[in-house]
Amino acid sequence: MRIRATVAAVSGALVLSALVAPLAQADSQGAASTDRPSAAERFGTSSSSTKSTFSAAAAAPTVSNVTVNAGKNVVLGTTTVKTFTVSLTASHPSGIADAYIDLWHGTDVETDVDGYIPPNEEVASCTASSATTSTCKLTLTAAPGMEGNVYANALAGTWHVTAGVLSNDGEIYWDDYYQTHKVQRLSKLTVNASPEPVVKGKTITVTGKLTRADWQSGSYVGIPSGQSVVLQFRKAGTTNYTNVKGIKTATGGALKTTVTASADGYYRFSYAGITSTAAVNAAGDYIDVQ
Repeated sequence: MRIRATVAAVSGALVLSALVAPLAQADSQGAASTDRPSAAERFGTSSSSTKSTFSAAAAAPTVSNVTVNAGKNVVLGTTTVKTFTVSLTASHPSGIADAYIDLWHGTDVETDVDGYIPPNEEVASCTASSATTSTCKLTLTAAPGMEGNVYANALAGTWHVTAGVLSNDGEIYWDDYYQTHKVQRLSKLTVNASPEPVVKGKTITVTGKLTRADWQSGSYVGIPSGQSVVLQFRKAGTTNYTNVKGIKTATGGALKTTVTASADGYYRFSYAGITSTAAVNAAGDYIDVQ
């Protein structure tokens, strides 16, 4: 059983509930075994003590400000790997020796982990702000299409964040469900307004396409029909876009709508995104109204 909550040390003896059994193999989509470490394995502590997790919870380090990728969603295209920073702040009377953060995908850390983004470093970089408190940083690398990492489109969406801390005197905090973070498929959006030029009062046809990264094929594919997209307009000489109308994607992510020509300016489509897919704005397409 993997440790899920606070663990601590009492009178120098490590307090752990029960150490981790190997995780189940990832699902049949091709992931390798997600061999995540236990608290004892990560911090190199003894596995012989199995005292109650809750016997001295107050002695454990305290953790706050767990931050992944500066608070932004992790957005991945088709092939480019992305390395990003994770950090936390921890306090303990003895000071902080090390920290651990990872991202994992699944429903249960003991039986259903099908994606895992581990830290690149064996030891966190911890900077003390006082004798008791430190901010610790690590980096993680997400790799689309890589076995055991972000290998399948089904993994897009909400991931769990594990936070662990080791104090200078060997006490441990570990929580596999500390918070969640989104890992999303990169989206692309095109737009074309025509005819150009157009007579004022005539009809402008605006077309485009919404696609997103397919981590399994390494290409961009049309998003399913029914996604909400907003047509926006920015008048020439101004800086802000305003909403014109909302439309839905058709088959393959196709977009098409019409408006009445009124003034020179730029039309674009804007997509707010969903849990699995990142938001995106098309580059504005200028239209000359005569």
